[in-house]
Amino acid sequence: MSARVVITGLGVVSPIGIGIAEFWKAALEGRSGISAITSFADFPLETYRSRVAGQVLNFNPAQYLDATRAERVDRYAQFALVASTEAVTDAGLRMDQEHPHRVAVIVGAGMGGMVMGEREITQLYQNQRPHRVHPNFIPTITLNSASGIVAMAHGAKGPNLTISTACSSSAHAIGQGLQCIRTGQADAVIVVGADASITPLVFAGFCSLRALSTTYNDAPERASRPFDRGRDGFVMGEGAGALILESLAHAKKRKARIYAEVAGYAATSEAYHMVIPREDGAEVATTIRLAMDNAGVTPAQIDYINAHATSTPIGDAVEAKAIRQVFKSRTDRIAISATKSMVGHTLGAAGSIAGAVCALSIQSGQIHPTLNYEDPDPACALAGLTRQSQRRSIKVALLNAFGFGSNNAAVVFKRFA
Repeated sequence: MSARVVITGLGVVSPIGIGIAEFWKAALEGRSGISAITSFADFPLETYRSRVAGQVLNFNPAQYLDATRAERVDRYAQFALVASTEAVTDAGLRMDQEHPHRVAVIVGAGMGGMVMGEREITQLYQNQRPHRVHPNFIPTITLNSASGIVAMAHGAKGPNLTISTACSSSAHAIGQGLQCIRTGQADAVIVVGADASITPLVFAGFCSLRALSTTYNDAPERASRPFDRGRDGFVMGEGAGALILESLAHAKKRKARIYAEVAGYAATSEAYHMVIPREDGAEVATTIRLAMDNAGVTPAQIDYINAHATSTPIGDAVEAKAIRQVFKSRTDRIAISATKSMVGHTLGAAGSIAGAVCALSIQSGQIHPTLNYEDPDPACALAGLTRQSQRRSIKVALLNAFGFGSNNAAVVFKRFA
């Protein structure tokens, strides 16, 4: 019989708060973390179609990390370190009392070290001094830099993996953490999702893709509006989320506080298009069904869905269609919320932040509001969505996450009993 897997610690760095307490208070109050981008250094911002983002403002790495460590890692890895440290502390996980080879690290990241990457390549071409490239350039920009740094910071010597499946990266990281414990490779897994890609090149790339909201440059807080008729693209965000997963036996042995159980997971590929999901929603629906099968639950048991809900015209409609295919007449009785309405789309961090929200919602019986859901689009109207916070008894929650490259992920959480 597979080991049961539980969540014992959480950590977050987000546009609405650094630290779980600050983040959750802001989320329940429905605060927006979307603001105008103030500067891209020498780039005139008015040349960008979109000029708003979910930024982690006033983040001072020296406040959380020693100066040497902060200097050696990219902004996304700084976020990962801060979130993972909070989660480890929150879980009461004492690494000096653990077998280090039984603690794994799995990180989800979509872009990696883009802040340093863009800075160094710009300086190289401007100055033409290759011998002055930062000596830590290569180990800092690689996608697995955060997982390596997190493992070293905490002394975790078990499997060390990086999952990069665009916007579904850290939902897959949660799922792979579940599998890692179920198959006996680890007793505990530090799962992290992190991205910090609000940079001139990445932002320009998303603008060229015409994926970002452009209508609300003068009203940033209104720009991210999942499932609303006025949505016109997603809002870039940045941040990190971290969860400590443990086998139930391990958590009980050390008398850990348990937020929720990670009960099931599914990963599929639509094998359809690099950017656009299948419009009939069939593949998303299949992913949700597979995750529920893996968790041993039925559609009738799902109480809450944390939707992927990026605020794109096609993405939201496809997700709503898939939800209705799976849950049929029960759809309108399920509570649904879209975290991206407050923090924007944090790319590789989106799944882990949503996972933390699912755990907090199950534990507290509170569901944060979805901002800007003012004029429900008939193509994706969902009765369980609301601009007000909700109080619900949640026994089973579903997390949806979909990424470029036809990647789909779904994770099922249960109230621990």
